[in-house]
Amino acid sequence: MNHDNHTKKFYATLALLASACAANAQSTVTIYGIADASARYVDGLSVSNAAAADSATAVSSGVNNTSRFGFRGSEDLGGGMAAIFNLESGINIDTGAQANATKFFDRASYMGLKTSWGTITMGRQTTVLADSLSPVDPLGVRFAGFNPNVGIAALSSHGLGIEYGPSGATSGAYRMDNSIKYAGKFRDLTVRAMHAFGEKSGSSSDLSSSGLGMTYQTDSVAATLGYAEFESATGLQLKAYVGGISGKLGNNKLSLTYGSNEAEVSSTSKTSYTTWGLGGTMPLTASMDLILAHYRVNRERTAKADDGYNRTVAFVEYKLSKRTKLYAELDQTNWQTGFVAAGLPGSATGASLGMVHNF
Repeated sequence: MNHDNHTKKFYATLALLASACAANAQSTVTIYGIADASARYVDGLSVSNAAAADSATAVSSGVNNTSRFGFRGSEDLGGGMAAIFNLESGINIDTGAQANATKFFDRASYMGLKTSWGTITMGRQTTVLADSLSPVDPLGVRFAGFNPNVGIAALSSHGLGIEYGPSGATSGAYRMDNSIKYAGKFRDLTVRAMHAFGEKSGSSSDLSSSGLGMTYQTDSVAATLGYAEFESATGLQLKAYVGGISGKLGNNKLSLTYGSNEAEVSSTSKTSYTTWGLGGTMPLTASMDLILAHYRVNRERTAKADDGYNRTVAFVEYKLSKRTKLYAELDQTNWQTGFVAAGLPGSATGASLGMVHNF
């Protein structure tokens, strides 16, 4: 009898453990992130990579990929549905400080519902321009703070001094607060639609943003296009689109991108940018890759001479493991007269040696 009781208790315990494991399998939370640090030398740039008269040396964060940490999770609701969330914060590895002093989860803060017909998310999230750029950028959106496709074409650092859409900043519009996004994948085609509410009393359009995007992607080719409109708190408009194509040539990958945007910076003046990107990735060995990209940025402003710059960036990456890489980076920028302040050099160079780890 005692033996039977012990056996029953043993199997009951196993049943409870199995139930607990099944429950855990249905609801998951993952901690993830990227740690990127490098020693960087610049001439004609500041340590923050702005045009400058002198040279500098510093430990930098995020030269290869932006340092960050985050939490993502999902719960299986049955019937092909799942509840999802993502909270992500940028960090500066060199100082331990938040990348954004005013927003803790500055990179992502959203929740939503995933179904067989698509995913709907609400909160702070990337625009359709950013989503469209990612598959085709020649650098693979590396060096985001210095990459003209990220900064100018996808508006991460447009530098216009005005908040367009509810970005929470006057320097860029790469992510939108108060937004709703739909993303649906139909075989090799992904379509996206997004609207961000300005949440201003008396106006449904001021400080709002809307966008549409689509990406066709297979193992060998990707083609993408995104369009978005933004309004300031006073009704000034910013319209932008970005598109590109990338494909494999043997083991190599080649990418071409084009971005254009036009902003009303006052009731009588406008600023517009066009950005071309060309480059790709070439495996040098089984563990080493060369990533090379060239960008051309043109700027037009009302009643001012046109200007812009050329920038070439190269990375050599050596894979220590699936999660860890060593890298060397070189860059050259040539400014067109008028793009930087008078008296500053017409060109700038930079070099970085670093390591990036994904966790």
